[in-house]
Amino acid sequence: MATATRKFKGIVGNLCRPFSTRPVQGHQFEALEIAKEKKDYPGYSQVKTDKFLPFSHFLTDLHGREHDYLRISISERCNLRCQYCMPEEGITLTPNSHLLTSDEIIKIASIFVSEGVKKIRLTGGEPLVRGDVVDIVRRLKLLPGLETVAMTTNGVTLSRKLPALKDAGLNALNISLDTLVPEKFEFVSRRPKAGHAKVLNAIEKSLEMGFDPVKVNCVVMRGLNEDEILDFVDSTRDRNIDVRFIEYMPFDGNKWNTKKMVPFSEMLEIIRAKYPNFQRIQDAPNDTSKGFKVDGFKGQVGFITSMSENFCGSCNRLRMTADGNLKVCLFGNTEISLRDSMRQGIQDDELKNLIEAAVKRKKPRHAGVTNLPSMKNRPMILIGG
Repeated sequence: MATATRKFKGIVGNLCRPFSTRPVQGHQFEALEIAKEKKDYPGYSQVKTDKFLPFSHFLTDLHGREHDYLRISISERCNLRCQYCMPEEGITLTPNSHLLTSDEIIKIASIFVSEGVKKIRLTGGEPLVRGDVVDIVRRLKLLPGLETVAMTTNGVTLSRKLPALKDAGLNALNISLDTLVPEKFEFVSRRPKAGHAKVLNAIEKSLEMGFDPVKVNCVVMRGLNEDEILDFVDSTRDRNIDVRFIEYMPFDGNKWNTKKMVPFSEMLEIIRAKYPNFQRIQDAPNDTSKGFKVDGFKGQVGFITSMSENFCGSCNRLRMTADGNLKVCLFGNTEISLRDSMRQGIQDDELKNLIEAAVKRKKPRHAGVTNLPSMKNRPMILIGG
């Protein structure tokens, strides 16, 4: 135990850092000071009160948000090159030896689940390019207390892997599709348009296999696909599809600007011009999507309004990158490497302290549409969609 503690003290100074080459400033180490001397942290005792119990204090931040949803990126690689996700010049992939192994993924997941996480989503990159993805799903489903194993995928190779994933216990699917036009698909993804039909087929097969609903993620970009909004809404008429329109968000290398962003309010106007009875429906707790439905349609529509109307106050999500860094906010640039901690042999309780330190540093909200574009962050493909 003493040896592990010495290792822990020796590495904490390198764990909490922004995704940047700039020198680390003092405030960026505050999270680790919590881990080392929690008793001296102002307000720490407030998360020990009955107000937030019985949910784990490790996963409850200083604003009372309980984090029971973990998104784990299991690959940086992808078989598409979508413009909003990957820089035009590509990315430098992390060496395989620096990525989380399947055993490390399960270990991290088991710690989070033991503290109250109920849902885990596998992301990428593209999670299906990882050869052991089915085994990872199967092992996650064996964790006591975990209720949902979900996946976000571009759908290109999903159809042939879907039976095995379903058998392994995959509960929920989000399939990314930004256009119903093959030629646009080729332009957005920088890959042959033949992949478009494969994605459409994957959506149909997912419905046939009982995924209920199938969520379809569509990033709306002005001048590219805002003219297809009504076509996507119409796709919910006879099928239990939940189309989720996502406001275009800024990440490193995706050439974001305000002119390309179509805000939620504008999308709503477009839809209500054709469907005046497009009505708000009840959302699930902590849902990122504002749900709507055309009366009489089988499926529904949602809007993820990260830029125009943030939902930070109800955020219950944490993220693990494929190289083992914990991000408490999608737009935050401070990360803690759980991979390095595990590989240097610290005990589970000390690992929990590092997780708690990061969670306690989570801010009330992201920096806002004015400041986000100038902040250093990873490209989306290196975070996990």
